Amino acid sequence: MEITSAQIAELVKKVLANMDGTDVSVNSDGEVPVGVSNRHIHLNKADLETLFGAGYELTPLKDLSQPGQYACKETLTLIGPAMRPIENVRVLGPLRSKSQVEISATDSYVLKVKPPVRESGKTEGSAPVTIIGPKGVVQLKEGCIIANRHIHMSPADGAKFGVQDNDTVTVDVIGKRRTRWYDVQVRVHKDFRLEMHVDTDDANAVGIGNGAKVKIVKE
Repeated sequence: MEITSAQIAELVKKVLANMDGTDVSVNSDGEVPVGVSNRHIHLNKADLETLFGAGYELTPLKDLSQPGQYACKETLTLIGPAMRPIENVRVLGPLRSKSQVEISATDSYVLKVKPPVRESGKTEGSAPVTIIGPKGVVQLKEGCIIANRHIHMSPADGAKFGVQDNDTVTVDVIGKRRTRWYDVQVRVHKDFRLEMHVDTDDANAVGIGNGAKVKIVKE
């Protein structure tokens, strides 16, 4: 069977993408899968040992959608000024350089804290929160945020969508409760897998769950 020029071009594109470590994962219809993020905690080594004891190491439970990220068996309790605890908050790995707590707006009403909407890792000036573990307590002076809506994608995905790292896009939610989200941050990295992340408040408001689809709007 003769190979057409179009087939050769597609094969070359895939080979080049694999050579630079990217993943050609954009669907032919341009849809982006959704991952719903529940409240969770990222820890640095010092805070891990304060909460669980000296020399403690995280226990991986299951891999998450983004390569190298995983949910841990460990859970902790959050306390804010209201003194109403939120228990069994999952720790995610691997360890980070700074501890960070990501909650929803609904959680913030329970804790009586005022976290800003931020990109993960941007904790300067964010809300304080107390973390309670089996061996100790960590009082974060800052570190509690509501994660912004964002899309992870590989460089190959970015090229197909025509976007670069830190661009913002408009997104249409596909489903019975049609919604448009604005100012969604794009995060491009060779280790990322195509997925939009929203928190439980956003997901519940539009009636979607893990595996739902959204579309980037071309304006």
